[in-house]
Amino acid sequence: MIAKEGRLFLISVLIFLFPFGLYVHASDIKILYYIYILFGSFYLFAIYFFRDPQRKITPDSSTILSPADGRIISIKKINDNEVGSSSKVISIFLSVFDVHVFRYPFDGKVKSVKSTEGKFIAAFADNASDVNEKIVTVIEANNFIFKIKQIAGLVARRILCYAKPNENVTKGDRMGFIRFGSRADIVVSSEIDVCVNIGEKVKAGESVIGRIKQ
Repeated sequence: MIAKEGRLFLISVLIFLFPFGLYVHASDIKILYYIYILFGSFYLFAIYFFRDPQRKITPDSSTILSPADGRIISIKKINDNEVGSSSKVISIFLSVFDVHVFRYPFDGKVKSVKSTEGKFIAAFADNASDVNEKIVTVIEANNFIFKIKQIAGLVARRILCYAKPNENVTKGDRMGFIRFGSRADIVVSSEIDVCVNIGEKVKAGESVIGRIKQ
């Protein structure tokens, strides 16, 4: 399944590629043939990039799911004014080969959505969360608050977030999309036991990254 965020782009490129391909085959000009192969390869990669696979959401109400596909690059303890003291921030790096659909990690009500302009340094850099362009969504669950940061990367220039203040959201539902390499940070309270390790690969809506303490 192709993500809705990429359909217009793919259709537009196809409208250009199809007649160009006909012309290339009719003209038999070798340099145009190589250009057509180059653009065709890019189009195939774009189809792969904008994929939106279905995910099986766990019914376990005690689990916090990953908001994004990618690799865990950092787990740190911080004091967050909204989430609370001794909070933990889990950072996930999304390469251009990962699915870029974001999903809600837990049920709750959106408290706020804030967009911040910034730089576009490599998303895996330690300070990318602080200096890069991002959208921060704060969600209130029954007994705790968590925060999701959609962070632009070196080539990412378009962050899409569908969360709206006062909206009730459901674990596993689509939250947004970032075009090309990027990063996701999820800040969870001290009420959550982190279940992942640095270097581990995770999938949005499927991988359990935390559990509510009993």
